[in-house]
Amino acid sequence: MNIPAGNRQENVERFTGFAALYDQHRPEAPKAVLEILEGYLGRKPQLVMDIGCGTGLSTMIWNGHAERVIGVEPNDGMREQAEAKLRSSGADSITFVKGFSNRLDTADESVDLITCSQSFHWMEPISTLQEVNRVLKPGGVFAAFDCDWPPVIGWQLEQEYMRLIAAGDELLERLEAPDSGAVKRDKEKHLATLQESGVFRYTREIVFHHQEDCTAERFIGLALSQGGLQTVLKLQPEALAPAIEAFRNRVEKEFGEGSRTMRFGYRMRIGIK
Repeated sequence: MNIPAGNRQENVERFTGFAALYDQHRPEAPKAVLEILEGYLGRKPQLVMDIGCGTGLSTMIWNGHAERVIGVEPNDGMREQAEAKLRSSGADSITFVKGFSNRLDTADESVDLITCSQSFHWMEPISTLQEVNRVLKPGGVFAAFDCDWPPVIGWQLEQEYMRLIAAGDELLERLEAPDSGAVKRDKEKHLATLQESGVFRYTREIVFHHQEDCTAERFIGLALSQGGLQTVLKLQPEALAPAIEAFRNRVEKEFGEGSRTMRFGYRMRIGIK
């Protein structure tokens, strides 16, 4: 695979092998994303690019809300999952392409909205925002948005989730070579990165939430969809098996046979060119 400067092979391959799990349990981008970004743009967008789009959970919401939508994803497995979902949807305004955030296959000043859902922290920010500046129309909107983990659902369940993530992180430090891991940047610095880029005339952070029903199976799947856990499972699956089994037992006991409401807290950092 030819990785442009500023991208790393490990960042691309980190999500290989669990596209179906990711797509099944992760939340779709909420309706608030459409409402906020259409409001800032002030009109229906002609072209939306969703970069680092994964399985299309943040791309498909634009169906009917933009004339054209392009989901850009370098990981083959994730993109193939998105394409399969697209074929069954019948949406004809959306396409998925293989590509990178700092080398977008579109003309200068041709894009109205660029979104990065749960993905900007995996991108090299300087070269990415230089490319955003190239392709975004004057007055166009860039938005990087992420949800907080775990979702708000009750302190006991949240505590169990964090214990499993911590166990995975501890194992990952021992299993991964120091110079071979994916580069994951601090999401808390996203707004400052936008401000310091010099690309945008206006920047801000917007906080909102979205709620969904959750079963024990969904909550377990959400935890297992985290990239760090999946990396450990690929490197040495048996090492994490006891922690996963304990987590599963505690979650199933806490949920019983019912479901709960969970709330995803979102943080969106926007820039207006």
